[in-house]
Amino acid sequence: MNIAVFSTRSYDRDSLSAAEAANSSFNASHALIYYDQHLRPDTVHLANGCDAICIFVNDNLDCASLETLKKGGTRLIALRCSGYNNIDLAAANSLDMTVVRVPGYAPEAIAEHTVALILALNRKIYRAHRQVREGNFSLEGLVGFNLRGKTVGLIGTGLIGTAVAKILGSGFGCNLLGYDIQPNQTCRDLGIRYVGLDELVTSSDIVSLHAPLVPETFHLIDKNAIARMKQGVMLINTSRGALVDTRAVIEAIKTGQIGYLGLDVYEEEIELFFEDLSMQIIPDDDFSRLLTFPNVLITGHQAFLTKEALQQIAQTTLSNIVEFATIGRCRNQVRS
Repeated sequence: MNIAVFSTRSYDRDSLSAAEAANSSFNASHALIYYDQHLRPDTVHLANGCDAICIFVNDNLDCASLETLKKGGTRLIALRCSGYNNIDLAAANSLDMTVVRVPGYAPEAIAEHTVALILALNRKIYRAHRQVREGNFSLEGLVGFNLRGKTVGLIGTGLIGTAVAKILGSGFGCNLLGYDIQPNQTCRDLGIRYVGLDELVTSSDIVSLHAPLVPETFHLIDKNAIARMKQGVMLINTSRGALVDTRAVIEAIKTGQIGYLGLDVYEEEIELFFEDLSMQIIPDDDFSRLLTFPNVLITGHQAFLTKEALQQIAQTTLSNIVEFATIGRCRNQVRS
């Protein structure tokens, strides 16, 4: 099989090449063709003649693109991530195209980045670093708070939420609340008390999002949810950008309702993240406004970016392709 791999960067090529070299079942029968470009309606032609494509979070597969891929011979769509909200699954099903994903990879990577955002915001690390580099050793404006005893609300308690709970509960002594349609015993054993969304946002000093993006979670954190939060709450999102209503958050930061905001994802990130735009004007007014606040810290969807996570993503992606090529189906297949 020829596989067109979209949205690739050096770290993608390095990890996939290493996994390819270690997987004799793959390198004997399959070939990866790398493209820097995101998969869009105007780039879908690059996959013409390929049996499979491999995509990432900011590639977009609408019905028209899927139809073009099908005509070009593509049968398999292999995601290098766990989320699949960027694919029209109903259209893929109707076209008899198989979608596979990487359901879980190094959840500790994203959990640790989540905690890094919490600590950096709380202890003003980014501001302190900038001041010291300028020779300013004043401690004015750098007062933080102890995490021990604070209440952290985790929205979503899957593998990543569970990893965050281990760090914040056992490591920092936080009180943990959880909201999930499928509570799990592991989290209960870690001390999480499951509550409704209203109680979670009302009672938490820190709210951290670890849920998938589905119609039910779109703008889960909107102006009404924010209004019920504690004054000066810390809001962290390392899951999917559209869980948060950006404009509602901006207004809440301006009033002080949100005291700290840490984002690794953004609802309109598809035109921004994974690109070097340092010599361009960013046309997104909401994103530009967020960057003006001193109590906002944004990273460019890098929470997953560890050597261990990249290795697991590459290994699972290639195994998914081999399994599909061998038996025509895959245990990690996504079904609508």
